[in-house]
Amino acid sequence: MYDGVKLFASALEQMDLAKNISVFPPISCNLMNKGIDGTTLFNFMKNTALNTPGLTGMIEFDAEGFRSMISLDVIYMTAKGMHKIGTIVPSKKGEWNINIVTPEEGSDFQFLELENSHFKVTTIKTDPYVMLKESSQKMQGNERFEGYAIDLLNALAENLHFTYEINPVKDGSYGKRMDSGEWNGMVGEVMRGEVDLAIADLTITTERIQGVDFTLPFMQTGISILFKKPTQKVTSLFSFLLPFSGEVWLLVMAAYTFISISYFLIGRLSPYEWSNPHPCRQNDQVEENVFSLLNSMWFAIGSLMQQGSDIAPTAMSTRAITSIWYFFCLIMISSYTANLAAFLTVEKLVSPIENVEDLAKQEKIKYGCFEGGSTHGFFKKSNLTTYKHIFEFMEKHADEVYVKSNADGIAKVNKGGYAYFMEATSIEYNTERECNLTMVGGLLDSKGYGIAVKKGRQNLRAWLSGGILKLQELGQLHTFKERWWKQKKGGGSCAQSTKASGSVNELGLGNVGGVFVVMLLGILLSAVMGVIEFLWFQRKLVKEREMSLFKLLMREIKYAVTCGSSSKPAPKLKSRISADESTKGYNSLY
Repeated sequence: MYDGVKLFASALEQMDLAKNISVFPPISCNLMNKGIDGTTLFNFMKNTALNTPGLTGMIEFDAEGFRSMISLDVIYMTAKGMHKIGTIVPSKKGEWNINIVTPEEGSDFQFLELENSHFKVTTIKTDPYVMLKESSQKMQGNERFEGYAIDLLNALAENLHFTYEINPVKDGSYGKRMDSGEWNGMVGEVMRGEVDLAIADLTITTERIQGVDFTLPFMQTGISILFKKPTQKVTSLFSFLLPFSGEVWLLVMAAYTFISISYFLIGRLSPYEWSNPHPCRQNDQVEENVFSLLNSMWFAIGSLMQQGSDIAPTAMSTRAITSIWYFFCLIMISSYTANLAAFLTVEKLVSPIENVEDLAKQEKIKYGCFEGGSTHGFFKKSNLTTYKHIFEFMEKHADEVYVKSNADGIAKVNKGGYAYFMEATSIEYNTERECNLTMVGGLLDSKGYGIAVKKGRQNLRAWLSGGILKLQELGQLHTFKERWWKQKKGGGSCAQSTKASGSVNELGLGNVGGVFVVMLLGILLSAVMGVIEFLWFQRKLVKEREMSLFKLLMREIKYAVTCGSSSKPAPKLKSRISADESTKGYNSLY
């Protein structure tokens, strides 16, 4: 519209120079008469060329009045707006030249030529990557399949704007180099150009990279061991010791010994634990202490067993240490009882193998893998002694241990006496549904699953890798895995079983160590209180001879440490001497 009005104005100027057109006669649309200058103006417009290009390029017309010079821009719509990526201009031969700007690497238009493409895809049916959809109606085409790889392919097609057609691989193989040098399986179909992509749990290996290119891995995994859970419960004659670790039991015995000695020493030191064994016989100037070494041990063991004894502390210091010991016994016994109940109710199952080394050292349990797969190639090429021994064993018993599919390997594991080397992700999928299966040991290697494309199609490889990376950043790959591993097709059925049969850990020093610290602090407090009681009591004694309180304290400590007798002469108090002197006259009357 802009270029049309501009051309009209230019043609009027040219016409005005040739003919005065300052006044146009009025024209009525209802009358049959026509203006006489219309044809002239039209001819001026055909022959007028603007000096500068308009918004639609150079404006020129042929003899019939059609644009003879036109230029179009190729516009690409992105999330950031419209971008010019090329032009369309006519050539002198009457043809059109389409010039597309070569996109820079990493730009939004780098893979423009791949959009709206249609790809042939090969795959192999393996749970949960590619499975036949369960339906009462007959399905055709891509609708027949479902699984993790199908969700991944759908997400890539939606984000990258392409379509695809899925066909299962003809020979049912992932792909390996044959003796003739040719490749079979999905890898072979991609190499021969029969398909554009191969998507499944296809492991990226150095051998396969020689034949095809792989995108960034959409899933990381590794080889592990699938084994049947042991069903026999392990019992022990000394199961009652399991709630505590060995170091805790040693510390409990040390605490019992230490508290008994503390009772003996503090009880001897405190003067308020010495009493007259015969209160009715006032003339007996002898005092006894109930906290002998044997009585102290008996009192401590009675408290620990929650039985008590006929010995009762009377001094504040011994009562303080008794309170701390009671608290210690309360916590330890409660912890022991709670953990013992868990040990007696939860089954503890011990597997005959714990890792790949245990498996390699024995021959009672057979073990194998998928014949011709990447796992088989891993053991074949490994230089580690353990893995070489495993490969030699499998080759020696090839007819018994090699399987043609993962399903056959899982069936052999269920029969017992067989361990199957398998990718950890597949093991995780099966253990979520079959509760009698488990994964033994860790990963033997690290590998990834990728999409295979033909050699030389670097743009296609980079394009798909970018799409996978974007899905990973958005968390969609994790969502796909949660859906097919733990939600659909019976996923999560063994979660409750695993929780119920989980192992119970013994209590170590890190769990109950604080109780021992509290007990030590209580013993120190009781010792300080015992010293204070002794010093306070000694101030009331008759000073028969010059001796400081410190010397008296050292003498009493020495007496206690050397395990002196539990009876000794009673100390003479001022009040007691006054009472004795006042009764002398009373006694003389009789």
